[in-house]
Amino acid sequence: MLMSAFGNVVWLLYTAMLVLAVVAFVLAAVAREDAYRAASKQTKPFWLIILGIAVVVNLLVPMLFLQLAGLVASIVFFVDVRPALKQVGGGGGGGGGWRRGGGSSSDGPYGPYNGRR
Repeated sequence: MLMSAFGNVVWLLYTAMLVLAVVAFVLAAVAREDAYRAASKQTKPFWLIILGIAVVVNLLVPMLFLQLAGLVASIVFFVDVRPALKQVGGGGGGGGGWRRGGGSSSDGPYGPYNGRR
């Protein structure tokens, strides 16, 4: 029973590393090319190659060392590159959450609450 639980935990960790790599790859692909240069980070193709390799390794190669290298690349993208891309305005998410236009804190779903039109 203990070995079965350990196997489930290991499978869950592998799945989490794969999901993290896929999300990082998609976010890197959505960001604009010029945002990478403006943020003084490596180029978009560089990050797409590194994160693409991380996805492929997680899918096809059951070697923990290579998967951990992909995990490190994904974490570096999320912690260093993505915030810099969002700061220069090319992070793909718009930087404003679900509101694309920015808006103010007094805006409701149909316009401002304070009566301004």
